[in-house]
Amino acid sequence: MSDPFLPTPYRVTSARQELSDVTTLELTPEHGAIPAFQPGQFNMLYAFGVGEAAISISGDPADPTRLIHTIRSVGAVSAALANTQPGTTLGLRGPYGTAWPCAASEGQDIIFIAGGLGLAPLRPAIRHTLANRARYGRVTLLYGARDPSGLLYRTELEHWRTLLDVDIHITVDHADPSWHGNVGVVPRLIPRLGLDPLNTTAMVCGPEIMMRYSATALHDSGLPLERIHVSLERNMKCAIGLCGHCQFGADFICKDGPVFRYDLVAPRLAIREL
Repeated sequence: MSDPFLPTPYRVTSARQELSDVTTLELTPEHGAIPAFQPGQFNMLYAFGVGEAAISISGDPADPTRLIHTIRSVGAVSAALANTQPGTTLGLRGPYGTAWPCAASEGQDIIFIAGGLGLAPLRPAIRHTLANRARYGRVTLLYGARDPSGLLYRTELEHWRTLLDVDIHITVDHADPSWHGNVGVVPRLIPRLGLDPLNTTAMVCGPEIMMRYSATALHDSGLPLERIHVSLERNMKCAIGLCGHCQFGADFICKDGPVFRYDLVAPRLAIREL
C-alpha cells in the first residue's frame, strides 16, 4: 500500500506573476500522467525544505497536459511556492476534496460569485461551463476586488466579456481614476440580476464575510439556500482527515469539502470560534 503522504515530483514549466503577491504556476509530472480532477478540488503542493500547503486547482479540467495553481504569498510555504522558478521540482499530492456541482446543474442558470483570489477555485468550473455552454441556461459571473490592481486573470476576463452568452459584472471596493466600472462590494450587484430562483445554482468563493453576505443577498432574491454552494479552505494540513487541523464542527474541510452546500454550513459560519 502506497504512503498517502508521499508526494509525486512535478516540474514547474511556467511561473506567471498575476499580481504583486500572486503567482500562477503550471506543472507537469516528471513521470506518468496528470490525474484527472474535478472543478473545485485541490492539491497539496510541497516546497522541498519548507513545507506543503493546500492549493486549489485553477486550470482547465479538460486539459490533461498541465496542472495550474494560482498562489498568494502569505506565509513561508506559500511564499516559497509563489517564488518558484521554471525548472524547479515541487512535490504534489492529490487531487482531494469535493467539487462544484457542474454536472448536477446542467439545464439550470448558473451564477458564479467571486471575491479577490476566490476567482481561482471557480475558474475550472467557469471554463467547464463555457466549454459545455449548450448544457446550461443563463450564465452570470460577478467578480469583485478591493481595487482595480487586485483583479485576477485580466486577459481572460476581457475575453469572457466578449462572449455574447455570458453576463459579467465586475466591481471594486475602491476605484482609481482609471476605473469606469462598478464601485462597491459584490453582494450589491445581486439584486440587479433578476434571478430565476427556482432554476438557478450559485457557486460562491471568496473571503468568508463576502460569501455570507452574498448568500444572504441571493436568499433575499428568492434563491433557496440549498442551491448556493461555497468553497471553504480552512487550515488544511494533511488532506486526508487525519490531523484534525481543518475540523469544522462535524466535518473535515479536506474530506467533506472544500465545496459545501451553504444550508449545511451556514449556522457554523456564524460562530466566530469555528
